[in-house]
Amino acid sequence: MPTPRRNAAKIQTLRQQGVLNPHPDAVTDPLFQTDDFFDPQDLMQVKYEMLRRVEIDKASVTEAAAVFGLSRPAFYQAQHAVAQQGLAGLIPRKRGPHGGHKLTPAILDFIRQQRTALPSLTIAELIALIQQQFGVVMHRRTVERHLAQQEKKHG
Repeated sequence: MPTPRRNAAKIQTLRQQGVLNPHPDAVTDPLFQTDDFFDPQDLMQVKYEMLRRVEIDKASVTEAAAVFGLSRPAFYQAQHAVAQQGLAGLIPRKRGPHGGHKLTPAILDFIRQQRTALPSLTIAELIALIQQQFGVVMHRRTVERHLAQQEKKHG
């Protein structure tokens, strides 16, 4: 049986990796109730076992989804992900945009030019100039992160 300290560490790791099951109490499959190896808090393990139950044990999708505490659409999404990417498909992807999608090359050049010409320019003033010049509403943190990265590279 895992110690509470190790269990807390595992939960923290699962949370950081985005695979902590938000509803471990909904997993009613007997394997997850009687064997310490099977952890209802590990969403990747739960999904894998749900897929295995249908593919190998020939359980119905509805039955498997129910005992593993997931929906039928979750089953089909997991099945598709594994078919396309193998087990790595069960690893969740970060949601939302990846990277500064508003920071086009033209805007980056503009920021460099403005910072060179007017080093005392505030972030708010820079954002207003970007909006005026390009019609793009830029978040303050986006510009701050970009400027911090530039400082790291050149300083």
